[in-house]
Amino acid sequence: MTIVGRGFRALCAIGWVVGALGAAATTVTAQAQPTGALAPFTVRLGERVRAVSVIAHPEGGLALRADALAEALGGQLLRDAARPGRYRFEVGAVGLDIEQGVAFAIVADDTLPLAASVVRRAGALYVPLSLAADLLPRVGTGVMIDADKREIRRFAPVVASKRTPAPARRPVTVPDNPSVKAEPDRTAVRPPEARSGGRQRVVVVDAGHGGPDNGMSGPIGAGPKVYEKRITLAVSKQLQRALEARGVKVVMTRTTDTLIALADRGRIANEAKGDLFLSIHVNAANPRWQNPGGARGFETYFLAEAKTEDERRVAAMENEVVKFETKADVGGDDPLGFIMRDMAQNEHLRESARLAQLVQSGMRTVHPGPSRGVKQAGFMVLVRAFMPAVLVEIGFGTNRNEAAYMTAPERQAELADKLADAVIRYLAEYERKVSG
Repeated sequence: MTIVGRGFRALCAIGWVVGALGAAATTVTAQAQPTGALAPFTVRLGERVRAVSVIAHPEGGLALRADALAEALGGQLLRDAARPGRYRFEVGAVGLDIEQGVAFAIVADDTLPLAASVVRRAGALYVPLSLAADLLPRVGTGVMIDADKREIRRFAPVVASKRTPAPARRPVTVPDNPSVKAEPDRTAVRPPEARSGGRQRVVVVDAGHGGPDNGMSGPIGAGPKVYEKRITLAVSKQLQRALEARGVKVVMTRTTDTLIALADRGRIANEAKGDLFLSIHVNAANPRWQNPGGARGFETYFLAEAKTEDERRVAAMENEVVKFETKADVGGDDPLGFIMRDMAQNEHLRESARLAQLVQSGMRTVHPGPSRGVKQAGFMVLVRAFMPAVLVEIGFGTNRNEAAYMTAPERQAELADKLADAVIRYLAEYERKVSG
């Protein structure tokens, strides 16, 4: 069940994203064109004409080769050397920060949606057609598209729209000697208790499911039986220890094998005056998939209207806990209450998206499975948490190897440590933002 109002859906359509992607960059070189490419688009810049390769995007629609598109428009595609998978698409005075697997872009201090995620095929980066058809015309002038003729034109220098410039970030130096590591940005992990007038930060950790609600069970095929509620509680307790060791106060929605109503989890977070909310879950494959037992990877969600069938599937699966609940939400149909909740939640969408991106990036460094990216869906557990809130699917319990990984105490501690690092980095970024 997806609880998203009409006003909420309208704001989601505007799009919110995952925060600033970093400034250090190196030029992206050309790669081989993937098989199955479609008829190219023509890009005209004055008298110069270039062809840009096109593929069918796996999420639907078309995707253009990013480096060729930028070059054809008189710009360049830069790779963030310090952050794998992140790029800067520059044309004239406009710079778009994009990330592989993410359906958003950052322009100055604005976060804007793409029709589909940025993907890599045959070693080259591809961006959805909407980047050229909608985003560039919106943030600058001089770029237009004729989709029927498969033609993009840049007839005047592209200039950025009038926006407040994003805060300058200290660049990360990429040394010529690969054996020398770039200096890390240590300002991102300041002790959080030293901020906000000395007030100790509060993080609410939510272990998904519990009590009669086992959540998912697996794996498919051979292997010891695992239950989601046990894994989420174990990882949540490890996360509690890791955060407290970093000086953060932690409030747990549950510490035992008990059922907490979805609405009560958000209430607990609000009453604790939490600075952010993390809900820990374990994913399960769709049994109708071609190889459900082979599904692997981790993904992080923030609250917004689901865009894909898989996002709707995961939301429905995690929202199914309501069948175990007996208490009714008496205020759920109150019009004024709904509007106030809607406004309060929208206020935190952008911050939730940034938190989700940091969480996903942190897990990528230790998780054996592939990153399935930052996604959006209408999770009931996030609806009532009026603060930056994300739901983390730490792996597929239906996969034998990932089930073994998530039940190993040392691996649980490793995951919790990366989640804690992401939280500290987010709190530091947010504090710098609000303090100017």
